[in-house]
Amino acid sequence: MSVTIQVNGKTHKVDAEGDTPLLWVLRDLLDMKGTKFGCGMAVCGACTVHLDGKPARACVTPLSAVGKAKVTTIEAIGQTAIGKKVQEAWLQVDVVQCGYCQAGQIMAAAALLKSVPKPTDADIDAAMSGNLCRCATYPRIRAAIKQAAGLPTTDSREG
Repeated sequence: MSVTIQVNGKTHKVDAEGDTPLLWVLRDLLDMKGTKFGCGMAVCGACTVHLDGKPARACVTPLSAVGKAKVTTIEAIGQTAIGKKVQEAWLQVDVVQCGYCQAGQIMAAAALLKSVPKPTDADIDAAMSGNLCRCATYPRIRAAIKQAAGLPTTDSREG
Protein backbone atom coordinates (compact mmCIF):
# COMPACT_ATOMS: atom_id res chain seq x y z
CA MET A 1 0.00 0.00 0.00
CA SER A 2 1.21 3.52 -0.70
CA VAL A 3 1.69 5.82 2.30
CA THR A 4 2.77 9.46 2.32
CA ILE A 5 5.04 10.63 5.14
CA GLN A 6 7.01 13.77 5.78
CA VAL A 7 10.66 13.16 6.66
CA ASN A 8 13.21 15.91 7.19
CA GLY A 9 10.97 18.48 5.54
CA LYS A 10 10.30 16.44 2.41
CA THR A 11 7.22 14.49 1.44
CA HIS A 12 7.83 10.85 0.51
CA LYS A 13 5.50 8.23 -0.90
CA VAL A 14 6.47 4.77 0.28
CA ASP A 15 5.08 1.39 -0.60
CA ALA A 16 4.80 -0.35 2.76
CA GLU A 17 2.26 -1.97 5.02
CA GLY A 18 1.00 0.00 8.01
CA ASP A 19 2.65 -2.36 10.49
CA THR A 20 6.11 -1.82 8.97
CA PRO A 21 8.38 -0.24 11.59
CA LEU A 22 9.35 3.34 10.77
CA LEU A 23 13.00 2.30 11.16
CA TRP A 24 12.82 0.01 8.14
CA VAL A 25 10.96 2.61 6.09
CA LEU A 26 13.73 5.11 6.81
CA ARG A 27 16.65 2.73 6.26
CA ASP A 28 15.41 0.41 3.52
CA LEU A 29 12.90 2.46 1.53
CA LEU A 30 14.26 6.00 1.95
CA ASP A 31 17.95 5.02 2.21
CA MET A 32 18.50 7.06 5.39
CA LYS A 33 21.06 4.96 7.24
CA GLY A 34 21.78 7.32 10.16
CA THR A 35 19.02 5.90 12.33
CA LYS A 36 20.38 2.63 13.69
CA PHE A 37 18.85 -0.71 14.59
CA GLY A 38 19.95 -1.71 18.06
CA CYS A 39 17.56 -3.96 19.94
CA GLY A 40 14.24 -3.88 18.06
CA MET A 41 12.37 -3.50 21.37
CA ALA A 42 12.66 0.26 22.14
CA VAL A 43 15.14 -0.47 24.94
CA CYS A 44 18.47 0.87 23.64
CA GLY A 45 17.51 4.15 21.93
CA ALA A 46 19.79 3.73 18.88
CA CYS A 47 16.76 4.23 16.61
CA THR A 48 15.55 7.48 18.20
CA VAL A 49 13.95 9.96 15.78
CA HIS A 50 11.60 12.88 16.37
CA LEU A 51 7.89 12.81 15.60
CA ASP A 52 6.70 16.40 15.69
CA GLY A 53 9.74 17.24 17.82
CA LYS A 54 9.23 14.49 20.39
CA PRO A 55 11.63 11.55 20.66
CA ALA A 56 10.25 8.24 19.38
CA ARG A 57 11.74 4.78 18.91
CA ALA A 58 11.56 4.05 15.20
CA CYS A 59 12.04 0.31 15.71
CA VAL A 60 8.62 -0.05 17.37
CA THR A 61 6.73 2.82 15.73
CA PRO A 62 4.54 1.36 12.99
CA LEU A 63 4.24 3.38 9.81
CA SER A 64 0.49 3.65 10.45
CA ALA A 65 1.18 5.54 13.70
CA VAL A 66 3.19 8.27 11.94
CA GLY A 67 0.19 9.76 10.18
CA LYS A 68 0.76 13.45 9.45
CA ALA A 69 3.54 13.81 12.02
CA LYS A 70 6.77 15.38 10.84
CA VAL A 71 9.63 12.92 11.15
CA THR A 72 13.11 14.29 11.82
CA THR A 73 16.14 12.02 11.66
CA ILE A 74 19.81 12.48 12.49
CA GLU A 75 20.38 13.46 8.85
CA ALA A 76 18.48 16.72 9.41
CA ILE A 77 18.73 17.50 13.12
CA GLY A 78 21.72 19.79 12.46
CA GLN A 79 19.44 22.06 10.43
CA THR A 80 17.73 23.12 13.65
CA ALA A 81 19.43 25.60 15.97
CA ILE A 82 19.34 23.21 18.92
CA GLY A 83 20.42 20.21 16.85
CA LYS A 84 23.35 22.17 15.46
CA LYS A 85 24.47 23.17 18.97
CA VAL A 86 24.20 19.58 20.16
CA GLN A 87 26.22 18.23 17.21
CA GLU A 88 28.89 20.91 17.67
CA ALA A 89 29.13 20.14 21.40
CA TRP A 90 29.38 16.41 20.63
CA LEU A 91 32.44 17.11 18.48
CA GLN A 92 34.04 19.62 20.85
CA VAL A 93 33.65 17.33 23.86
CA ASP A 94 34.78 14.33 21.79
CA VAL A 95 31.84 12.19 22.91
CA VAL A 96 32.03 9.46 20.28
CA GLN A 97 33.94 6.23 20.71
CA CYS A 98 32.43 3.51 18.51
CA GLY A 99 29.62 5.86 17.49
CA TYR A 100 26.87 3.31 16.99
CA CYS A 101 24.48 4.80 19.55
CA GLN A 102 25.33 8.41 18.90
CA ALA A 103 22.57 9.25 16.42
CA GLY A 104 19.99 8.20 19.00
CA GLN A 105 21.86 9.99 21.77
CA ILE A 106 21.98 13.24 19.78
CA MET A 107 18.29 13.00 18.88
CA ALA A 108 17.35 12.46 22.55
CA ALA A 109 19.61 15.33 23.66
CA ALA A 110 18.14 17.71 21.08
CA ALA A 111 14.60 16.84 22.21
CA LEU A 112 15.61 17.43 25.82
CA LEU A 113 17.07 20.86 25.10
CA LYS A 114 14.02 21.84 23.08
CA SER A 115 11.76 21.13 26.05
CA VAL A 116 14.20 22.03 28.87
CA PRO A 117 16.71 24.64 27.62
CA LYS A 118 18.75 24.63 30.88
CA PRO A 119 18.52 21.04 32.16
CA THR A 120 19.70 19.89 35.55
CA ASP A 121 21.66 16.67 35.94
CA ALA A 122 18.39 14.99 36.94
CA ASP A 123 16.71 16.29 33.75
CA ILE A 124 19.58 14.92 31.68
CA ASP A 125 19.50 11.57 33.46
CA ALA A 126 15.75 11.23 32.94
CA ALA A 127 15.80 12.25 29.28
CA MET A 128 18.80 10.10 28.39
CA SER A 129 17.99 7.04 30.50
CA GLY A 130 16.54 5.12 27.56
CA ASN A 131 19.63 5.61 25.40
CA LEU A 132 22.34 3.06 26.07
CA CYS A 133 26.01 3.42 25.23
CA ARG A 134 28.13 0.28 25.31
CA CYS A 135 31.28 2.42 25.37
CA ALA A 136 30.00 4.19 28.53
CA THR A 137 30.60 7.72 27.29
CA TYR A 138 27.90 8.97 29.67
CA PRO A 139 30.09 11.62 31.38
CA ARG A 140 30.97 13.08 27.98
CA ILE A 141 27.35 12.91 26.82
CA ARG A 142 26.31 14.88 29.91
CA ALA A 143 29.13 17.40 29.35
CA ALA A 144 28.12 17.87 25.71
CA ILE A 145 24.48 18.44 26.64
CA LYS A 146 25.51 21.00 29.23
CA GLN A 147 27.82 22.71 26.75
CA ALA A 148 25.07 22.86 24.12
CA ALA A 149 22.80 24.41 26.77
CA GLY A 150 25.44 26.97 27.71
CA LEU A 151 25.82 25.49 31.20
CA PRO A 152 29.11 24.99 33.08
CA THR A 153 30.64 21.56 32.59
CA THR A 154 33.21 19.49 34.42
CA ASP A 155 36.04 17.60 32.76
CA SER A 156 34.15 15.21 30.50
CA ARG A 157 36.93 12.61 30.53
CA GLU A 158 36.59 11.92 34.23
CA GLY A 159 34.34 9.20 35.54
